[in-house]
Amino acid sequence: MADFKPVRKAVFPVAGLGTRFLPATKAVPKEMLTIVDRPAIQYVVDEARAAGIEHLIFVTGRNKGVIEDHFDIQVELEQTLRERGKTEGLDILQAALPQAGQTSFTRQQAPLGLGHAVWCARHIVGDEPFALLLPDMIMQHETPCLAAMTELYGRVGGNVISTEEVDWDQTHKYGVVVKGAGVDGGFKLDGMVEKPPKGTAPSNLFINGRYILQPEIFGILETQTAGTGGEIQLTDAMLALAEKQPFYGYTFTGRTFDCGSKEGFIKANVAYAMWNRELAESLAPELQELIHQIKPAE
Repeated sequence: MADFKPVRKAVFPVAGLGTRFLPATKAVPKEMLTIVDRPAIQYVVDEARAAGIEHLIFVTGRNKGVIEDHFDIQVELEQTLRERGKTEGLDILQAALPQAGQTSFTRQQAPLGLGHAVWCARHIVGDEPFALLLPDMIMQHETPCLAAMTELYGRVGGNVISTEEVDWDQTHKYGVVVKGAGVDGGFKLDGMVEKPPKGTAPSNLFINGRYILQPEIFGILETQTAGTGGEIQLTDAMLALAEKQPFYGYTFTGRTFDCGSKEGFIKANVAYAMWNRELAESLAPELQELIHQIKPAE
């Protein structure tokens, strides 16, 4: 394996308002809405930790303090569980708890886009490669997506982007990549196109919310002007960085749920419930009954 700087830090942009889930997100951050028995952000953090990430960096906004509390010790709760002999609950809390000093929180004080959110983490990341995980995107697979990406990074270095196949007639909804020559476990990435018009996409591989990026991207974001929607776009910065550094693609073969939408959030709840054997056995008949009750469109 080549001698590249290890990926030790991960950035989680969690400053979004979650307006599509109002009124549920009026007082509760969308990242804390539960999928079965864990908040959505826990799934993403667990994926990062499974890939060997040592430092978790959350780019937050107002009213997001509960995220910080979630990744801290709850003294009264743990004491109560201990007194009542609830060892299983204690074990669950301990498994989810990062070690002291493994989390950092910084503010994105204005909603200026994903690129700006990444830039807000620059001083904490420093001069080393880092992972970026979009918390709305929940990935389900036996092999965590970021773990496979870090393995690819260990062989090729550079920058690595996770991609996933989508139906050709849906490519206009996503950022898609130009697929180049294959490498061990991935492919050379020859370009990126944001939401190409129908019939013009260079591939049916869309960028699904997982990245390994080199720190030089911060210098580009520092002076980048606003792009689509008046926001600092990460894709624009990656295109500029690709002129100087290689980019590689990894194709994720599991299932990705966009939990920023109600449909994706519900699908994730069902999918993870069915991954639990006990829940699956009791839920499957009920789900089938509910499906049978769907009235045909008139």
